[in-house]
Amino acid sequence: MTEIRTTDLQQLAERYLAAWNETDPAARRKLIDEVWAEDCRYTDPLAAVTGREGVDALIGAAQAQFPGLVFTLGPVDAHHDIARFTWDLGPAGGEALVVGFDVLVADPEGRITAVHGFLDRVPGA
Repeated sequence: MTEIRTTDLQQLAERYLAAWNETDPAARRKLIDEVWAEDCRYTDPLAAVTGREGVDALIGAAQAQFPGLVFTLGPVDAHHDIARFTWDLGPAGGEALVVGFDVLVADPEGRITAVHGFLDRVPGA
């Protein structure tokens, strides 16, 4: 198991959420290609996708479902090649409509190989 510096995992989590907030499709895809490994996986209670194409499509669908909302990163706890963190989705500066908890796994090059997501609060739930 490769150990990645905690600060690198913090930055990886920040770039991960930056991709979720990037509304320009070309810029978002460029960020996904930089941050995610080719054979990556993303899984949460509502979705399970593989590969950068799947991640890109998932983020685009989330943005269409929640237009104008932004993700905000909570504290990042990291060790070895794993980071866990909370995030909120809501209007900028407003109360979060969705709250989640993700665990990301990085490869030795510092790219995301997997994200395991949990939804703590969703609208209407």
